[in-house]
Amino acid sequence: MDTLVPDEWLRQYLKTKASASILAEKLSLCGPSVEKTLQTPQGIVYLVEVTPNRVDSASIYGIAREANAILNRFEIKSSLVDIKHDKPNFSNKVSYLNAIVDPKLCPRFSAVLIRNVQIEASPKWMVERLTAVGVRSINNVVDISNYLMFELGQPVHTFDYDKIENHKMILRESRKGERITTLDEKSHTLPGRDIVIEDGSKRLIDLAGIMGGANSAVDNNTKNVLLFVQTYNPANIRRTSMTLSHRTDAAVLFEKGIDPQLVETSICEGIKLFKELTHGEAESQILNLYPKPYRKRVVTLEKKSISTKIGVEIKDMLINKYLSFLGFNPRWNGNKLVIEVPSYRARDVSSTEDVIEEIARLHGYFNLPSNLMGGIIPDRPSKSSFTLEDKVKDTLKDLGGVEVYTLSLVSKEQAGPKSIRLSNPLGQETEYLRTSMIPSMIDAAKVNSVAIDPFHLFEISNIYIPKNADLPNEKLILSGIFSQYKYREAKGIIEALIEKLNINAEFEIEDKIGFIPSTRLKIKIGSIYLGAFGELEHLKLLYYEFDIDRLNLYAKDFARYLPIPTFPPQIEDTTLVLPEKTKVGDLISQIKKEKYVSEVTLKDIFNDSYTFRIKYQNPNKTLDNKEVKKLRGELITRLQSKFGVKEK
Repeated sequence: MDTLVPDEWLRQYLKTKASASILAEKLSLCGPSVEKTLQTPQGIVYLVEVTPNRVDSASIYGIAREANAILNRFEIKSSLVDIKHDKPNFSNKVSYLNAIVDPKLCPRFSAVLIRNVQIEASPKWMVERLTAVGVRSINNVVDISNYLMFELGQPVHTFDYDKIENHKMILRESRKGERITTLDEKSHTLPGRDIVIEDGSKRLIDLAGIMGGANSAVDNNTKNVLLFVQTYNPANIRRTSMTLSHRTDAAVLFEKGIDPQLVETSICEGIKLFKELTHGEAESQILNLYPKPYRKRVVTLEKKSISTKIGVEIKDMLINKYLSFLGFNPRWNGNKLVIEVPSYRARDVSSTEDVIEEIARLHGYFNLPSNLMGGIIPDRPSKSSFTLEDKVKDTLKDLGGVEVYTLSLVSKEQAGPKSIRLSNPLGQETEYLRTSMIPSMIDAAKVNSVAIDPFHLFEISNIYIPKNADLPNEKLILSGIFSQYKYREAKGIIEALIEKLNINAEFEIEDKIGFIPSTRLKIKIGSIYLGAFGELEHLKLLYYEFDIDRLNLYAKDFARYLPIPTFPPQIEDTTLVLPEKTKVGDLISQIKKEKYVSEVTLKDIFNDSYTFRIKYQNPNKTLDNKEVKKLRGELITRLQSKFGVKEK
């Protein structure tokens, strides 16, 4: 996530003589990357890319803390200005607010009433700082909320205290179908399991962690303000924000898990700003519901593991300095290093590897050895599924196919039985993991249905077969669909693909729901299923699919080559009249079994007449006309007996 950091604001907490260019360079080497430095009317502003796991750095103070550690690592004089405040008078019960809070949804709930505020324009310094981070100034009360969020990385909210019925708040999960209108005047129908706050009249007054309700908003007539600072369950915030497509700066921070200890600093700073800018009077007691306070986490690691995993030997003294700069309070116990994780790093530092990563980045990845791999570059494995996929794609493209890409997520109507539903789907059209490629390929064909000419689409992608109490089985499938193709023409393309893969497969009619009877062919090797091809019901579309793993198992890089025959074949075209429902494939298979028949090709069809080109070949001599006539007669006799055909 990108964060705008004004240089003037940053230096309120970072005391250093380092120039903006030096600061940007060193920060990028060992910490959050400074993508660019902007020159604005408010002064220099850094555009900083903060990785999603480092929400502690997504603020002015957070960047100051990181910059201080990194500048000191480079022996550039720097100091961090602590945010100081008197110890707050916290209480789990106050006279001005009755709060009922589900701690699973809100680990820490804090609020204070500020009376007799004066709503007016914010001072110039605050307006300029907010403008520099891309926020428009509204009034002093609203601006204080935004200012604290950008300065400390803790979203805060303000309610008009007198609009909260009975001065009561119930923080709970929403029920499906409940509605709320937020500050931006947008009305939302809630999907359920969202964190909401209702007042004493059971009105929803806050879509917690995302945006406040319009019915409790501060306006020009507001006299008493409830300053509200919390932390929320990140999963609930993420789900609601994505489901409603309502992304706010507060939601982006909350969904990554904010340090609960930051609540105290934020509410104390908020009270100070309210006194200074609104001349309001804060209640002496601050409501603070915090049933499970943060406990210090200790991580222990072996000295040997540091050098082993980083790849270089780093002196104990340097390790101590790096970790001390970052606030980890290191101490050595023999060959073991013990560190205490500060609360603001508790979500992303929990293992020895996390600590080693911190040592490595502050030491500098540019200081680590960079050795190119030696030895002979290995050949690409011939049985790699990637090799087969490339070959299949190239073959189908050569045969006129066009590759498409479809979503693995489908609607309930398109999902197969027992399909797996996502716990946080983005919408009804993408709720389930597909168990078949057919709906996806049909959709692709419909999108292209305006095409005048016949077309062939194909895709290699996963389907997801459910397993009991486990992740689904991901199965890689080649699927394709033909529109406006003749059945035999499409089947010929499938046969050409199989031939290209040097697979000796058989076709067998196997009816299945969704296909026109007697058109679906099971493609197999012996009893091993490879795939299927057939015409879909009611759609005039021809569909095929193959199991990629099985194709890869039976595909051969090279065909079996036979010596060139010494004696030439006798070639004849024979036209046969076939009875209705005769399977031409079975007929061809029978012809191939006949003595001295080396090749059979179906050349032409007219009504019920089929012309076959047959090659007769004896490996030991050249057949004469008399011998071929005898072979043909025996062949026709057997075909008449078995299939009822007539020679034309």
